[in-house]
Amino acid sequence: MQHIPFDLELYREQMTEILGDTPDQEVFWQALEFATEAHDDQWRKSGDAYILHPCSVAKILIEEMDIGHPEILAAALLHDTVEDVEEVTKEVVGEHFGSYVQAIVEGCTKVTHVSGDKQSRVKLVHRKIFTGAASRPEVMLVKLADRLHNLRTLHAMPKRKRQRIAQETIDIYAPLATAFGLFNLKREMYNLALQFKYPRQSAKLSSHIRHLSNSPVAREILQELKVRALEEGIKCTVEVRTKDLWAYYDAANRILLKRIDTPLEILIVVNDVQTCYSALGLVNQTFLPIPRSIRDFIANPKPTGYQGLHARAIVKAERFLFKIRTVEMARRAQRGIFGSWDAKNGKQIQFIKELKEMFDVLGSDESVSYRDVIAASGKKEVYTYTPQGDLICLPIGSNVLDFAFRVHTEIGLHCKSGIIRNERVSPDHVLKDGDMVRIVRDDHPVRFEQNMLRLCKTPRTRAELSKSFRVRRRKVLFAVGESILKQETLRYGFPFDMFETDEGEILFEKFGADDFEDFCVMLGEGKLRLHKIFDFIKNDFFDGYSLLNTPTGAFNRIVLDTLDPVSVKLSSCCKPNPAAKNNCALLTVKGLSVHNKKCKRLEEIKFRRDDAVDVYWHQKRTKIRKTQMMKVFRVSRKQLLLAVSRAPDGFEVLQIDVVTSYSTPRPTWTIKFAVPDLFALQKTLKYFNKASFSYEFFLDC
Repeated sequence: MQHIPFDLELYREQMTEILGDTPDQEVFWQALEFATEAHDDQWRKSGDAYILHPCSVAKILIEEMDIGHPEILAAALLHDTVEDVEEVTKEVVGEHFGSYVQAIVEGCTKVTHVSGDKQSRVKLVHRKIFTGAASRPEVMLVKLADRLHNLRTLHAMPKRKRQRIAQETIDIYAPLATAFGLFNLKREMYNLALQFKYPRQSAKLSSHIRHLSNSPVAREILQELKVRALEEGIKCTVEVRTKDLWAYYDAANRILLKRIDTPLEILIVVNDVQTCYSALGLVNQTFLPIPRSIRDFIANPKPTGYQGLHARAIVKAERFLFKIRTVEMARRAQRGIFGSWDAKNGKQIQFIKELKEMFDVLGSDESVSYRDVIAASGKKEVYTYTPQGDLICLPIGSNVLDFAFRVHTEIGLHCKSGIIRNERVSPDHVLKDGDMVRIVRDDHPVRFEQNMLRLCKTPRTRAELSKSFRVRRRKVLFAVGESILKQETLRYGFPFDMFETDEGEILFEKFGADDFEDFCVMLGEGKLRLHKIFDFIKNDFFDGYSLLNTPTGAFNRIVLDTLDPVSVKLSSCCKPNPAAKNNCALLTVKGLSVHNKKCKRLEEIKFRRDDAVDVYWHQKRTKIRKTQMMKVFRVSRKQLLLAVSRAPDGFEVLQIDVVTSYSTPRPTWTIKFAVPDLFALQKTLKYFNKASFSYEFFLDC
């Protein structure tokens, strides 16, 4: 491989011209010297000197993202030093360049020496970067510039690596560029990544796009607008932009579309805001707009700070999008608002706060798919309002609960419904543009179902829901762990109060628990081995002596008063009945996995005594919150109604439907019903067991 040296002097001249030669730029020049020395005699796959890469990343930041902050640029020069140079540590970077640069470099540095499969390692690397970006969004700005330069030089990599990096860009980095409002970066990232991921389809599509760029209809529109603008005395520039590969990618189905509705855009750039509205009037008078398609992003900017006027029209059977902006709006639309990183204007601070919230969720919550959150953050917006008229901008597809959490966390936690146009709607009701939403609050925090996590779009809502689910799960797992510990202590003949002494503290530290509660939760999750715990207790605290023999065989027994699916899962393989006395549960970090003891699937699973418990429920204390459904087979209408009318107290029929034809003498029926608790459900099932017909029922928690 031929080595290609980097022209450092030319780079110095170029950056001096861009940055100037002032004292506050000194940190950048020092970082350049440091990075050049650190990466000395390192080469890229392409044969280029490695220093080309960090220098290019810094140049992308200032030339294409308008980020001229000298410390961010210094961090860009140093972003690979800790990872690739053995002698350079984060402490060394901090000592030379300060804590701010150190934090950005550390955030950009990948995790190394991690165990687990490849997918787990990749997730850990991403979550580590997201965690860094949660405290310093500058981390992600550097990573985006880093990824763009890697894509520009990706041809030197083996095909498999090109495919992997391209897919990662499509799933994560390009949507993040959208979320940051860096639309030039977004387009180029998608275009390059799609060419590597789908080379044949991209080549065909590119040919189609080139053909569209010569559209005679677009040329006619361009000419007519120029003439009309001259007549009306409106100074503007008008150009046609043909959407590239990025616009043809269907993220939901992960395919390249052959055609899209609006492949061409007409861009009109004027000198001031007032002229934007004059130009919009000119467009609407010249080309009849599609009803309800005009969007005013000047009065209502997007969260990214994007501003402009949009209008759509159909001209000679072709759809066109007209975008009208000032020069400054056009620049921000392409490069984002990070050029004024230190500016304290409210919109930027709110935008950065929302970005930090998103990265906090991505970096800390493993139950949330970071691909889903990133995709939601880059979607179009809906504009909604509080009863006081305050604008609440949310990702498209957001619901009432997203709205409530955006207003305030406490309002979200207590949201039981919303009122829109005098109609009460549920928390999962999807919002539309212009909706004015009044939140109806409960006196106590609402117990949301797990499916709400999938239905909500904003990072804050997902984070708060995940947190509430963890609290509910932890409460149950603590009770399970404490019960196991009491039973096992009794079996060994040890005093339970030893866990409240200094010996307990020694034990907790030995097994990696913070305190007694944490220790019990770890037991409830099946993370700790009982025999190891009690061998340690016996040998270290009781000189190897135990009053009783080491227990074997029989499971510990727990009694619950909840069927909360956040912490208790009734396995679909055997459909266990919680009211029965033949159930056991496997201990997992996601809660209890309950099986019937005769379950064939359970027999195939290899587990030890420590991994499972016998499980029972307090029937009168265990509430049934959801509506239940029973399917009844081969019974006449008269028989069914008679049976239902004689059902035990607590059985409340909500709806009866026939499944098969009425003409059938003995059709199949479904009964929707409610019962207050497990005791009433058990009485109901016993009653139907004695009936002359068969039925099917599986408890919905």
